[in-house]
Amino acid sequence: MELKFEQSDTEFYTPAAGLCFVGHALNQKTSLRKSLRSIKKRHGIPNIDLVRAFVGLLALGKTDFDAIDNYRHDDWFKRSMDIKQMPSASRLRQRFNEDATQLIPLIEEALPELLVELDAPISPLSKELDHLQHIPLDIDVTPQDNSKTQKEGVQWTYKHFHGFAPIMSYVGTEGWCLGAELRPGSQHSQNDFVPFLNTVLHRLRRVTQAPVLLRLDSGHDAEDTRREIADHNHVDHIIKLNPRKQYAVTAWLQAFETASVQWTELRPGKTYATHSVIHETDYGRQRLIIRIIKRTTDSVGQYFLTPDYELDGWWTTLDETEYDNDNVILLYEDHATSEQFHSEFKTDMDLERLPSGKFDTNDLVMCLGALTYNILRYMGQTCLLGPDSPVRHKAQRRRIKTVMQELVYQSARFLKKSRQFILRFGRHSPGLSAFMQLFPEKQLC
Repeated sequence: MELKFEQSDTEFYTPAAGLCFVGHALNQKTSLRKSLRSIKKRHGIPNIDLVRAFVGLLALGKTDFDAIDNYRHDDWFKRSMDIKQMPSASRLRQRFNEDATQLIPLIEEALPELLVELDAPISPLSKELDHLQHIPLDIDVTPQDNSKTQKEGVQWTYKHFHGFAPIMSYVGTEGWCLGAELRPGSQHSQNDFVPFLNTVLHRLRRVTQAPVLLRLDSGHDAEDTRREIADHNHVDHIIKLNPRKQYAVTAWLQAFETASVQWTELRPGKTYATHSVIHETDYGRQRLIIRIIKRTTDSVGQYFLTPDYELDGWWTTLDETEYDNDNVILLYEDHATSEQFHSEFKTDMDLERLPSGKFDTNDLVMCLGALTYNILRYMGQTCLLGPDSPVRHKAQRRRIKTVMQELVYQSARFLKKSRQFILRFGRHSPGLSAFMQLFPEKQLC
């Protein structure tokens, strides 16, 4: 079949019709339009237009400042994000460099506000894992590989590459982001953690008053952390033990024998046992769960000369009468779900390698990334789980990449008719019926 190619002089088509909801959420469900005016500028492009432009790029999976030049004459991009003055790449970079430290706290305040205004569902843990159904709050560090760059703050990380070590917080089984703080690559996860934790917990209480289960890895096994958590009502925690010298396996084996614990076989040659100890402190009752895994053979049945022991532990405030040791361990293992949220940030949204050489500017990019991530997450939870969604396997949530593919990258014709702007979709548009759920007040003509 021979094809003929033409380019229209008057008609305008867009491959990203889904940006209209991104702009709607940013402009109508946050107060950034008003709060950004507090950063005084005598002249130039308003700060809100800079934020709109970059959030639009992030929703398309683009993070480079230079990418904005491809949309400077795109009528749909400007209209969907409600941009009055379109910045150039150099202007966008320069203004972010100048005002990053002032913009960051305002963007962070918009994170819980957006969830409240959208009435975003914040789901608790399943009854199979947690019969009281706490709201999970997972906080973790996820290194970003920025090797072979001279960016400010790029240092050697514990993952053995040069990069950053941002700390992220996610709430609910959906994984809503309530904090994304950029850190130098070599900074220990516990360094300046308590102020970050306090800020996240206060943001969380703006969104929900339900009981919370905070889950942290062993990098946060510190008395300061447990003391800070105790100052917040209805917040339980599970913190992985950092096995220091006082937690020698031999000493705990003797304690296990004294307590007459029961050993359970996982496979031939591999057994485990758990034991819990209550610690009464001036900031509350803390329960330490110790698990020892004993191996006498490897996975193929080869015997060891001497048994091999592995010790793990967890600090928790969950009551032992309602949560046995194995139940607490399963609840902590579910913390690994947050690794998927990390990958969506770094891969789906292309935020692994940050665009600026300035540390504060990259910190601002991470904050804007968190805001955009929540908007895209809401689109996925609203549109891509019901019967009208495009054909996909069943899931509790959709990846950000799937949201971009099915909803943001909707093709449509953008036109003006009788002083009205119209977005006209094609006859075959698999995701259109799902997409329209974001605008229940509008009807297809």
